[in-house]
Amino acid sequence: MILIVDSGSTKTDWCLLASSGKTTHVQTEGMNPYQQTREQLRWVVGECLLPQIAKDLWAGPITDVWFYGAGCTPQKAPVVKEVLSSFFRRADVVVESDMVGAAYALLGKKEGIACILGTGSNSCYWDGEKIVQNVPALGYVLGDEGSGAVLGKRLVADLLKNQLGEDLKEKFLNRFQTTQADIIEHVYRQPLANRYLASLSVFAAENIGNEKIVALVSDHFRNFVDRNLKQYPSGLSVGYVGSIAYFYKDILLDVMNKAGYDDVVIMRSPMDGLVALAKDVCTDSNKV
Repeated sequence: MILIVDSGSTKTDWCLLASSGKTTHVQTEGMNPYQQTREQLRWVVGECLLPQIAKDLWAGPITDVWFYGAGCTPQKAPVVKEVLSSFFRRADVVVESDMVGAAYALLGKKEGIACILGTGSNSCYWDGEKIVQNVPALGYVLGDEGSGAVLGKRLVADLLKNQLGEDLKEKFLNRFQTTQADIIEHVYRQPLANRYLASLSVFAAENIGNEKIVALVSDHFRNFVDRNLKQYPSGLSVGYVGSIAYFYKDILLDVMNKAGYDDVVIMRSPMDGLVALAKDVCTDSNKV
């Protein structure tokens, strides 16, 4: 069996692919080696994942683990591999960045630009086999344009600085039963501020009929295009994965079209593409 993993900062999607072709999908909290310790990563696997898939392991051992995750740089990927290998001792464990996973899912063996717009954001120029150019994401403090965390940060800042009107500000504070002091506490004194800010960005989707919100979200995506996409070769297909791209796809497509990008595909999650790839590989190699 193959365990396929798509992990972001907020959530991790796991798919167990059996030799029969049957798939089992489960979800846990996110795994990001830049934000979590080895012990925290082990807790996600041991306490959150294994109880959910234990009933399926009778079908045979897990022989391969394909893990594509946020924060899995060449420096940090070995940390995740060590954690996974300690649980799946008989498996061949491969750990790559979530960007590689998104490129495989969106473009396969086709040349193009792959983008992630979830809690964080990232992008790359994919030649059909590997990443050949990557504008650094830099995280939600220095970069991550287009992400849920930055959208939440911009939204909250504009609301609290009275840029979007008193009505929206009061609606926001009531919606989350929060205060300015609570927000400051979460952002500056609590861990995982990026997840917290991304969770607040849902307010924009809930009020997307407001013209000021539309303008804010449009500007948010233009920043991503201007600061990231325009550094790659022109005339290529562009693919997006992630909740922010998916839920704001009408605005994103409008921004992309106005910027001259016509061949655009938007996918909520890369998992379907990764599972299809795994089935093809297994068929070719007769591994299942």
